[in-house]
Amino acid sequence: MTTDNPCMYCAKDQRLTDLMIEICELDASILYLFKEQTYKGRCVLAYKKEHKNEIFELSEDELVLFTKDIAKVAKAVSKAFNPGKINYGAYGDKMPHVHFHIVPKHENAPKWGSTFDMQPDEKIYLSEAEYAEVINKIKGNL
Repeated sequence: MTTDNPCMYCAKDQRLTDLMIEICELDASILYLFKEQTYKGRCVLAYKKEHKNEIFELSEDELVLFTKDIAKVAKAVSKAFNPGKINYGAYGDKMPHVHFHIVPKHENAPKWGSTFDMQPDEKIYLSEAEYAEVINKIKGNL
């Protein structure tokens, strides 16, 4: 069910659950697993306290906590999936809420050496058991 709230991260409605699975809450954010898993372990961290459009709208303390969450998740994803590089995406043209995509990239895999695809042409979705396995790997390294 969709609400009248234009922000899916604040409304936490079907727009969000169609795209992501909530993993856990951290100090300043909520961690989600992106359902499309071309980049295995791809996550999104969304600022949780209140709606903010831009990172500069966070207070210094909020920014420190949010940045620490980003680093903590990136480290957990790195340990869990051993990528060649972690990419970070902070877009929001169509979804203006402070959030970061944390995307593990591997050599000889899609878009190595380039920007990751937000919505790849050939999408990879997992079974419920596979999603649970990915989530457990991330949580086990947080």
